[in-house]
Amino acid sequence: MSTTSLPPFKVFSGTNSRYMAEEICKELGVELGQMNIQHFADGEFEVSFEESIRGHEVYLVQSTFPNSDNLMELLLMIDAAKRASARSVIAVMPYFGWARQDRKDKPRVSIAAKLVANLLTAAGVNRVITMDLHADQIQGFFDVPVDHLYGSSVFIPYIQSLNLEDMVIATPDVGGAKRANNYAKYLNVPLVLCHKQRAKANVVATMTVIGDVKDKNVILVDDMVDTAGTITKAADLMLSEGAKSVRALASHAIMSDPASQRVNESGLSEMIFTNSIPFNKDCSKVTVLSVARMFADTIRRVHEYKSISSQYLIK
Repeated sequence: MSTTSLPPFKVFSGTNSRYMAEEICKELGVELGQMNIQHFADGEFEVSFEESIRGHEVYLVQSTFPNSDNLMELLLMIDAAKRASARSVIAVMPYFGWARQDRKDKPRVSIAAKLVANLLTAAGVNRVITMDLHADQIQGFFDVPVDHLYGSSVFIPYIQSLNLEDMVIATPDVGGAKRANNYAKYLNVPLVLCHKQRAKANVVATMTVIGDVKDKNVILVDDMVDTAGTITKAADLMLSEGAKSVRALASHAIMSDPASQRVNESGLSEMIFTNSIPFNKDCSKVTVLSVARMFADTIRRVHEYKSISSQYLIK
């Protein structure tokens, strides 16, 4: 299909992801679509498109980080777009929330990631574009196409720009071993693992290092940082094992209190995030890299029926 004959597309944003949508639109060279979200006294809200989207391909930019209003906004935006006769509705979710509950790991618990996938599908989404899911299998929870992007596209060039000697890649827990191993293979450096045991959610009881970090510059790789307990404990442990320096990178800066304080007080030289979640805390060690260009390029390729795999450095 010729790109000149493709129906037009429009980009809209939820309330708390507007910063990302504006960056994406700037990269695409299009205007951000006009939406109105009216709030009622009891906390409910109403979503309406302030321009015609009939027959258009509609991209809705909204990460579903806390609180739950962000998810509800996205669901209402999808529903409103379908009812306004949009040709197709694509949810652009730089951060896919509720993803840590991706399986039944004990009796009588929910699988929130599957429930959110069902809600998005029921609302009428035709496609999802997201980045660095907490677990790769979440893609299989959907019966619509999922384009799963990787923050490595911005992290790898940044790491290379640091020109660190004696570098090793590390993971703060065994669950992230595959992700960290991909970085280590691409950069051709050793891999080090941390083994942790939790006392309860967000509380690490014990942690040990598997591998040699003495006189090494360590890069810790994770998908998200919530309270920063694990990442800072891992950093301090590696410094105690003789590491020269420790930096950490994670795609999603959840950074619930007291995360910023922990990062500032830890031995970390730098904490590197993408802007999938807006970071507005006071933390001098944080560096934020934009993924807007990556999402803009993906939107352009999806709209033009082109492959997106060529933009992946590693998976």
